[in-house]
Amino acid sequence: MLEIFKSRESGHLDKLTLKTLEKGAWINIVDPTPYELKEVSSLTDVEPDFLRSALDDEERSHIDVEDESVMILINVPIVYEEESYDTLPLSIILTKQYIITVCLEETPVIANFNERTARLFHTYKKTQFLFEILYRTATFYLRYIRQINKISDEIEDQLRESMRNSDILRLMELQKGLTYFNASLRSNDAVLEKLLRLRTSRTAEGILEIYEEDEDLLEDVIIETKQAREMVEMYSQILARMADTFSSIISNNQNMIMKFLAAMTVLIAVPTVIAGFFGMNVPVPLSEDDYGFVAVILFAFLCSGIAAYFFWKKRMF
Repeated sequence: MLEIFKSRESGHLDKLTLKTLEKGAWINIVDPTPYELKEVSSLTDVEPDFLRSALDDEERSHIDVEDESVMILINVPIVYEEESYDTLPLSIILTKQYIITVCLEETPVIANFNERTARLFHTYKKTQFLFEILYRTATFYLRYIRQINKISDEIEDQLRESMRNSDILRLMELQKGLTYFNASLRSNDAVLEKLLRLRTSRTAEGILEIYEEDEDLLEDVIIETKQAREMVEMYSQILARMADTFSSIISNNQNMIMKFLAAMTVLIAVPTVIAGFFGMNVPVPLSEDDYGFVAVILFAFLCSGIAAYFFWKKRMF
């Protein structure tokens, strides 16, 4: 899918095509075909490798600078299912005339830039628009981290009432999502540090132009990203300890059940052995006594009671 937009001074967002492409336009490419990549590369003079970088879902965040373009590749958060969190590479390519975004799938970060929010960004202010994308990326990380924390609290309450495998698996899924977030935020942080160095470098001169108002936005991006990193690390530790704690509880409960079953087996075995002894088809004590049966029953219960008292003292119940 290929979409082209351009902001107007009035605050509207116009939709263009490759034939009506204008300077200052934003080209958004999602899961492109080879033909779309070839057309965009030809019209914008961007290296095809730049356009293909984000199509590798294992690509890590980095910055590449060519003669006429700068590519900033970051990892953005996504939610595949209700509780399945992951990240995807998103490349943002700046040229002297255009800004291009490439991703394998539609992401909430890019979807947030639309006609309804058109007054909040300008496609022709390329550097500012870049920082807006980075800022939205950081805010979505924070949003999803808070969601994960809320879900983990719900799972914890459920686990306190009953231990179910499904809840443990949900906890592991959340922990996996935080692991992806942690790795992506670390690499994104490295990209921001390189951006800070690039602003004073001549290698991106004429392409990456940072004005005074952009400085404040870049600082906000750095602050939000660091906050997201700190929250991810904190919640990762909490989830890891929670998973270890509940695993220990489950293991302890299993041990308690096994101890209880072993004790009950012994208690049942005692009267069974006594009954078997007195039920043999040979002369045995009390065989001629009218109250022999009652005596054997009482003796069996007495022995079971003594065994039960012993187990109770050993806290096996």
